[in-house]
Amino acid sequence: MKLLVIGGSYFYGRVFVMEAAKAHEITVWNRGTYSMEAFGARQIKGDRHERIAGCEEDYDAVVDFCAYAPGDVKDTLDLLTGNIGHYVFISTVDVYERDASVVKKEDTPFEERPLAGEAGAYIAGKVALEKELAEGCGARGIPYTVLRPAILYGPFNYAPRESAYIQMLLQNHVLPRFTDAQGRFQFVYVKDAAQAVLACLLNARAYGQAYNLCQDEIMTYEMFFDTLKRVAQPEDLAGLSEVPLTVAQAVSQGVPVPFPAMAEETHLCDNAKGKAELGLVYTEFEEGMRRTYKAFRNVYGQ
Repeated sequence: MKLLVIGGSYFYGRVFVMEAAKAHEITVWNRGTYSMEAFGARQIKGDRHERIAGCEEDYDAVVDFCAYAPGDVKDTLDLLTGNIGHYVFISTVDVYERDASVVKKEDTPFEERPLAGEAGAYIAGKVALEKELAEGCGARGIPYTVLRPAILYGPFNYAPRESAYIQMLLQNHVLPRFTDAQGRFQFVYVKDAAQAVLACLLNARAYGQAYNLCQDEIMTYEMFFDTLKRVAQPEDLAGLSEVPLTVAQAVSQGVPVPFPAMAEETHLCDNAKGKAELGLVYTEFEEGMRRTYKAFRNVYGQ
């Protein structure tokens, strides 16, 4: 297949390009911060709102990793004048309405209330873009699919989530132990999420559909830290101090709290639809963390 990947040089997109380039012709359209040519992809540099060489070409599928603000999808569709066989949009499970008591399925209503801060703007943007995608692709007769990943983790993750704790363990020989964290959360290993994109490309069953991407395990901070200690090298745990902190103390001291910490922040999702319709499978969290720890140990353990 001839694929146009929008974004695709940071984390999720980067891993997808690395996987997809093994079997497909990949063009990456982004600002060129990191080159993907070493993986066999053609790279064209430019802003997604500006016409560039390549916009007029036909593509079997477009995979959009970096649409965040209203207008991003519409502008891209306006610029892509060639034939598009399928448009895959990467959204988030955060689009669902806030209700900690409900396990979100793909038909759960969107969060339509304005939420504060950067997170609120991010959620509102993704909700608007999913609607924009349906309208724009519908007008042009382009099949589309939405993928909604939970908390992504794995090698190349630039967000200070699991890597922040791995760095603390390796360089400071310390980990927090949150004494009042009651939040629960779900992860998805980035390579599994990349395989999910491949599973839906030009798959008629996926047209017009959305899919949650999340592992089976429901985690807590205690479970997360226990897993991290199990996958660490024994020598890395020598002299490790575990510091008890309330969540409020951690926030005030600048200790990372990247996952839902309070019960009311819990946001669980169902993954049955993707398993049944796309055949998705998920790496067990401990195995995914083992691979992730090994990758970041090469970065932080020198």
